[in-house]
Amino acid sequence: MLVVDANILIRAVLGVRVRSLIVKYGAAVDLFAPDTAWAEAREHLPLILGKRGVPVEAGMSLLDSLEEIVQPVEFETYGSFEPAARTRLASRDPDDWPVLATALALNSPIWTEDNDFFGAGVATWTTDRVELFLDAAGHPE
Repeated sequence: MLVVDANILIRAVLGVRVRSLIVKYGAAVDLFAPDTAWAEAREHLPLILGKRGVPVEAGMSLLDSLEEIVQPVEFETYGSFEPAARTRLASRDPDDWPVLATALALNSPIWTEDNDFFGAGVATWTTDRVELFLDAAGHPE
């Protein structure tokens, strides 16, 4: 099980590496993202895609297709962990609390490129190392 941050969802649309990891391991490892991460990706992607000259409709369609693999998590699941998550992120980016709260609720590590989660009390994986986790989680001994 792994909680995915909005920046990972965005990278899955913009590049090949993240998307290929999600597709490769999505059947073996449960991937989750809070509803706010999905909303953040949907908010920021059109501008990013436009700046890169990528058709916005195609990019948004790709993002939508990822919902079949990365399961959205609603507030009802992570909301009770909001106080703890906000406290742990108080000196960092408090807007990131839903991702941390989801990780706390699911007792799961986070896949992110955001340094704000480092030292927040849950394991954090970046894309350059996450395959180590995904491979082990997908093939438990």
